Amino acid sequence: MITTQNIVHRFGDAVALSGVSLTIPDGEFVVISGPNGSGKTTLVRHFNGLLSADEGTVLVDETPVEENLVAARTRVGMVFQHPRDTFVSATVGADVAFGPENLGLPREEIDRRVETSLSAVGMADRRDARIDTLSGGECQRVAIAGALAMEPAHLVLDEPFTGLDGPARESVVSHLETLSTSGTGIIVVTHDLRDVWSLADRAVALRDGKIAVDGSPEETASELARIGIRTP
Repeated sequence: MITTQNIVHRFGDAVALSGVSLTIPDGEFVVISGPNGSGKTTLVRHFNGLLSADEGTVLVDETPVEENLVAARTRVGMVFQHPRDTFVSATVGADVAFGPENLGLPREEIDRRVETSLSAVGMADRRDARIDTLSGGECQRVAIAGALAMEPAHLVLDEPFTGLDGPARESVVSHLETLSTSGTGIIVVTHDLRDVWSLADRAVALRDGKIAVDGSPEETASELARIGIRTP
């Protein structure tokens, strides 16, 4: 479970988050939307300690994130826009193995996680492929596999469909649906709800650094429209 309690985050004099309280249970598929500059990305970067709140508390499984960053980053996996910029190895398999290797896991366990994670995103046959030969959709799937190799309870994806063509988007959505069905919590930050609206258990919208909408897709559709967020 991820919990934020009245968190405030400032960039200089600008307030990016203003007293945001949110609880996301394990296994929930949550879509976080909002206008540009509303605080979406800033919020999710607090979930595993990539950012620290100026005020308030962030907890993962009831433990403050700053007390155990390794545990938080193991439980909450992150996939960002433009994943090609985040790869650290030359080949697919080596990149997916990077996180588990940093946990100091035995080689057998690392290999098991790499195989399982690549299979989950349909890339098991590309383990030895060079990262620089991959398409945009394949890069996104490898980034998801790298996060999955940490065996997180929650997978957070920030604008995962940016720059992807139709088939690539469909592939990523299909794999997210499979992961959600298997029990992984999914949190998707997006301004475009078309791809994930039908999968979501919950829709959260931010506006001016505050939560403006929070509820099921059915409950929130009209509220989202009132703040300028189009629903399918």
